[in-house]
Amino acid sequence: MFFRNLTFFRFPTTHKLDELDKGLEECRLKPVGPLELSSRGFISPFGRDAEDAMMSNRIGDAIWLTSGGEDRLLPGSVINDMLAKKLAEIEQKEGRKPGGRTRKRLKDELIVDLMPRAFIKPSRTDAMIDLEHGLVIVDTSSRKTGENVISEIRRAIGSFPALPLNAEIAPRSILTGWVAGEELPDGISLGDECELRDPVDQGAVVKCQRQELESDEIAKHLETGKQVTRLALTLDDHVSFVIGEDLVVRKFKLLDGAVDQLEHSEGDGLRAELDARFALMSAEVKRLFRVLESALKLSKVEA
Repeated sequence: MFFRNLTFFRFPTTHKLDELDKGLEECRLKPVGPLELSSRGFISPFGRDAEDAMMSNRIGDAIWLTSGGEDRLLPGSVINDMLAKKLAEIEQKEGRKPGGRTRKRLKDELIVDLMPRAFIKPSRTDAMIDLEHGLVIVDTSSRKTGENVISEIRRAIGSFPALPLNAEIAPRSILTGWVAGEELPDGISLGDECELRDPVDQGAVVKCQRQELESDEIAKHLETGKQVTRLALTLDDHVSFVIGEDLVVRKFKLLDGAVDQLEHSEGDGLRAELDARFALMSAEVKRLFRVLESALKLSKVEA
């Protein structure tokens, strides 16, 4: 269960989460109703059908929780096609085109009729709460999805002052400096991927993959004024990732240097393996955050 993307939110470390488990249980995901388009709530991180149905899993000061959803798949094209047929029947029978109110009524009736028969698509979004640093890390590259998870946590426990990361210096200026040859933070090395943008509106965008970033080709782009907005990096031999100017970490991957530690973990069974994986991942995520916090001048949050 390794996260692939990291969208960070910060909250004051003084904020208590004593009622978290109770709130998660009260906001457990309910099956989507026959006349509902969607349902949201929390599910066990170990799966919807987990035997003990734990609503969170805590290893040290890291808490793993999962936001679940059920959505009825009711394509607009299907509704519009059926509506067009009904309207054509009425026009042929009555010799006139139905008005706007009739169209709306017929469409609503079709939706009510189709919803109980629509397929249901389940979804899940994993998140980690780091009590040590006052962080919520959501496994998504979408800020909107991340904020939805924060809203669900807020609904479960009431007040929860979590906000997106903010940097004191424009992240693209720091990323650009690293590619241009400025000293990298300890343990950080350049990867083989970056995105460069012209700072003017509607300016050129250059995306490089499997590219030597300390090459003359990249240097020429920098000389023309392009700035780095996404950059692939490696932390020691443990983690590779792509950091964007939006402060979202994408393509997060634990490397052999980190994964090898799992071979020495104790315990048998799926639960023990998931615990070991979560413990390893949470430790590496926290270590990465400490490096990024200093290197990108991330702002603190006030209590």
